[in-house]
Amino acid sequence: MTWLNLDGKVAIVTGGACGIGKACSEGLAEVGCSVVVADVDGPGAEKTAASLKDRFGGEHVSTTTDVTSKASVVAMVQTTLEAFGQIDILVNNAGILIPRLLVDPAGREELTEQIWDKMVAINQKGYVLCAQAATRVMIKSRRGGVIINMTSESGLEGSQGQSVYAATKAAIYSLTRSWAKELGEHNIRVVGIAPGIVEATALRSEEYERAVAYTRGITVEQFREKYEQVSIPLGRSGKLSEVANVVCFLASDRAGYIHGTVLNVSGGKSRA
Repeated sequence: MTWLNLDGKVAIVTGGACGIGKACSEGLAEVGCSVVVADVDGPGAEKTAASLKDRFGGEHVSTTTDVTSKASVVAMVQTTLEAFGQIDILVNNAGILIPRLLVDPAGREELTEQIWDKMVAINQKGYVLCAQAATRVMIKSRRGGVIINMTSESGLEGSQGQSVYAATKAAIYSLTRSWAKELGEHNIRVVGIAPGIVEATALRSEEYERAVAYTRGITVEQFREKYEQVSIPLGRSGKLSEVANVVCFLASDRAGYIHGTVLNVSGGKSRA
């Protein structure tokens, strides 16, 4: 038994094959959870689940999941129940970021209806579908549970060239608070995490950096330098494992009275 006492708990992590999601999968497995790695990248999810078994022991499974598809999400839950018979924790993490300007006179990186639909479908609809499916199981089991929504501080601050991403993340703040009001009576806690700048993930690809730099009228090199100019009192970017550590704590009964709020994990970052 660890201090967190998560041994034997079952956790689903969406977008669990890479980046923050993979770190969360690893963190939860390390403290004794059985983890369901759900990702649209099926082979990546399978590889991550196998790695969890090798590194931490226990039973972990993968499932190819498109969070924008209700049928796929239902299948994810069914896979979990067939493997473990319960759901205790849902980490709503799968997301996508496509930098675009509202209006681009040059016509290179302007927001389109297709891109809007894609980002809203993954970053908002996906959270709703996954939370709804997991919550049905939690309520029926009468075991309670925890839903952890991954948002972003850009949801409050806004972000140049990333307005749709920021808007979808702002919606997650509201969903977190609203679901907390609905689900508290069922002993289901709902909390959010808002990471700041963290070490490079799949989101921070060369293509992403090029697009963001363009939307801000600067070079890629200047954009990279700006990461160092942001005011972070701790003086560094965050580690993926530090986000995962907060997920593990919030998933545990040690955080039993934390509900309906979003915690910043940003090293004190500000725009000052």
